[in-house]
Amino acid sequence: MGQALYVSSCDLHIARNNEEHHTEEISSRRLIVRRGQPFTITLHFHPLVRGFIRALKKVTLVAQTGKQPSKTNRTKVKFPITSQGNPKWWSAAVEDRDFQTWTLSVTTPADAIIGHYSLLLRVSRRTQFPLGHFTLLFNPWGQEDAVFLGNEAQRREYLLNQNGLIYLGTSDCIQPQPWDFHQFEVSVIDLSLRLLEVDKEVDQWSNPIHVTRVLGALLNDRKERSLLTTPQTQDSEDERFLYKRRGSLPILRHWLTGQGRQVPDGQAWVLAAVTCSVLRSLGIPARVITIFDSAHGTRGALTVNEYYDENGIQTGEDQESRICIFQVSTECWMARPDLSPGYGGWQFVDSGLHKDGGSNVLVTCDLVPVRAIKEGALELSPVAPALFASLNASCVVWIKGKDGTVVRADASPKYVGNNISTKGVGGDRCEDITQNYKYHEGSPQKRELLEKVLKEKAEPGKDISPETSGPLHMLLTSSSSMPLDGDVEIAVKIFNHTNEEKDVELVIGIQAMDYNGVTNTQLYKKKLPLTFQDNEVRTISTSLSSSHFGQSPPENSILRLTAVATHKNPEISYFAQRDIAICKPELTIEVPETVRLYEPVIASIYVQNKLDSPMEDCVITVFGRGLIYRDRSYRLGSVWPGNSLYYQIQFTPTHAGLHRLTVEVDCNMFQNLTGYKSIKVMMPQSPA
Repeated sequence: MGQALYVSSCDLHIARNNEEHHTEEISSRRLIVRRGQPFTITLHFHPLVRGFIRALKKVTLVAQTGKQPSKTNRTKVKFPITSQGNPKWWSAAVEDRDFQTWTLSVTTPADAIIGHYSLLLRVSRRTQFPLGHFTLLFNPWGQEDAVFLGNEAQRREYLLNQNGLIYLGTSDCIQPQPWDFHQFEVSVIDLSLRLLEVDKEVDQWSNPIHVTRVLGALLNDRKERSLLTTPQTQDSEDERFLYKRRGSLPILRHWLTGQGRQVPDGQAWVLAAVTCSVLRSLGIPARVITIFDSAHGTRGALTVNEYYDENGIQTGEDQESRICIFQVSTECWMARPDLSPGYGGWQFVDSGLHKDGGSNVLVTCDLVPVRAIKEGALELSPVAPALFASLNASCVVWIKGKDGTVVRADASPKYVGNNISTKGVGGDRCEDITQNYKYHEGSPQKRELLEKVLKEKAEPGKDISPETSGPLHMLLTSSSSMPLDGDVEIAVKIFNHTNEEKDVELVIGIQAMDYNGVTNTQLYKKKLPLTFQDNEVRTISTSLSSSHFGQSPPENSILRLTAVATHKNPEISYFAQRDIAICKPELTIEVPETVRLYEPVIASIYVQNKLDSPMEDCVITVFGRGLIYRDRSYRLGSVWPGNSLYYQIQFTPTHAGLHRLTVEVDCNMFQNLTGYKSIKVMMPQSPA
């Protein structure tokens, strides 16, 4: 009977299976399933199978993955077809049958190796029939899976939502940047698994800890190889295109194939977004977080030294240790059976360069439990001390005089890591998750923890306070943002607490900073000789616009406002700073919040030019999965000061559900002016 058995076809029930496995948005043509959860297939035989029991005893299913499938590393498994199946291992149970067809429920174990599989029916040693192919992913819905996430709203946000927000700007002016994670694109899964093939420990591909470490390290390596150093000014259209930020897929494609979009060095933070996309595509819940004012390069020390000259300009000394204006990173969710109980849940993906001098690329990435960072459990990971310091260090400011001498400035405390933000679940609000990483600044728990860490570092006598005290006191206040079409208000308040007259030289400066805390260029400087009477309090106020700058700030830069007050006898410098975000003109999108599937929709786009110069070479680009088939770009004319750019577009939604329409405006005055609207697409109305 076994010799006569012949499979004429196999129905993989792709639509049904993909819907049940939450992968229907990825593909309607390829079977993509999650481990630990059954999927259904139907075998069609010719000739008819009359001796069912005898035939069943002679056949088995074979599932295999990888370039060299092997039973040894679990990349090739053979399992029988039974009446009940085995929930702990690969199994196939008969759900329904007749003389011509068998309908089987195939179940993979919750710790199966992920990857692209081929499925075969083996009749004898020499005879087997290929049934088809499927892709196996991690399963956050499966309670036995290491990436199980119990909250359905969180699963939909951190796994199924492709419309992300990445927060840039400053801690006082957070600027959301829309981002398409593209995890529903089949090519993202294919590229992710292709990248994973670099790792030869295939037997570990069942472990999300190992997979995340490998992918984090390899993505960081590809990013470092592909970073493009850009000129200070962008004059051509090709150079302006470098700053596009539309999503992960074109960047991932370039890193792995050389085709797609390059990333300039000023956007190295996109590594976190691409890593999030890759993890989500493989079934690991992940999210992008932004840490504002993050200490970098401290090597675990709880002090960051910043060096300025007498004009308030960073000198470039000790740039290995600095405070980043913001740092964008990735978190992923999984159990940690390799650690003590309680350290599962959110893990910080550290893809920084921590090589030990060897050639193993995997040492450049680690997973650190967020709870361990908060509690100071620094022994759990080699990178934990640096991460703890990045969120808890204090800053000391030093002023370098013209004669080369360096003295500590009298400066107000500057703490780090007090604003950690991510996109909220189920909406576009910004969620503050700082409490997950650290105790509140100034709290008893925070001080006790710092003393404990310092003691463990054998630094019990170290002063953890960055404060100094002199006869004067200075406060600097300003707006948190500066519009391209407006001014920034600045106020320097100086207190003379003594009964003596004080001569002071005040220098107010503005410099353009990269987000990583490195000075780009000086834009403005003003010196003011001042004399303060005894016990006098004076406020020096001014309004400053970009027209006062010596040159325009580079794209993506942030303004650093500094004030340095110096007086003699004794010579003490007082320092204060504020980081100011640059705000582009307002982009308005008018579109209905609810529309119908396959019915045309009109969106109106407005941008008013409040600048002193015309907006030339204007280009509007619109995109949105489920709303517009592919990106559309429209070239428009110039918009003169006082006038408005106005344009209407029409599109027809192709997928039901909640989608995002994103509009981007570029011109000679600015790039990446982005706006977005969420649109709910309803099914068509039924005819009456």
